[in-house]
Amino acid sequence: MKTFLYLSLIPEALIASMLPPDEFGNYLAVGTKKRTRGQAMFFQVDPDFKSGFFQLSDIEKRCVPHTDGEPKRSVYLSIYQVLEHTPLRALKELYLVTDDGRVLGLEKKSYQPDAAKELHLYQEVAPVDPRIATMLNPLDFCRFVTDREHPVSVPKLVFAELLLNGLATDPILASDDNLPYKNVDHLRDCLVGLQEHPSKPTKTVIRSFQGDILYRTIKNGFFVGDQDEFYFYPFPSQQQLEGEYFTWWRSALIVHF
Repeated sequence: MKTFLYLSLIPEALIASMLPPDEFGNYLAVGTKKRTRGQAMFFQVDPDFKSGFFQLSDIEKRCVPHTDGEPKRSVYLSIYQVLEHTPLRALKELYLVTDDGRVLGLEKKSYQPDAAKELHLYQEVAPVDPRIATMLNPLDFCRFVTDREHPVSVPKLVFAELLLNGLATDPILASDDNLPYKNVDHLRDCLVGLQEHPSKPTKTVIRSFQGDILYRTIKNGFFVGDQDEFYFYPFPSQQQLEGEYFTWWRSALIVHF
């Protein structure tokens, strides 16, 4: 059986498995007996990448079928500083899993910043998870957060851009009717503060995110990067979600547990 390598983001871990991505995502979300539910998110990792941090030489000995022939579902290789020590170029597809085990794969693309001047809302996913409002576009935000010259920084970052709708250009008067965020008044205050004090590039909306990401709030996709590399995983268009990915999208819109 083929062995796959995955970088789980919720929580952060490097895992070897004999399950292909769709089956592995279902396993993470609902287990083997379907008695639990939980959102999952993970990258497939190039199994041939080299590392002086992870113990990878014995994967083939540890990740073997069970005595009854069933594939080995997971062998944890590391649960600490995993993203930091995984080369970004070794990351392949990003998989988003609903809490009932539906799996959607996103392909890695290059990113071209939008020239529009507007406010942004980012949900950091790993290795930290605050929700941040900022005037920085995704590339500039990643460079800012991963700048080790700053007193508060991380070596690499995975994050998603969330919808602001009209608040992106007019946080005072724009309607928030279609934004499912708690405490929108606080979000408005953060956005207005950025406009009034542009010298401060970011505002923390939520210090530590609790719960699942509402996939319907994703504006354009997910990002991963550091000071040298930056990759974009575009989220499907509304037309694609309602057509090609309808089964996953219907599941994503429902809170099952």
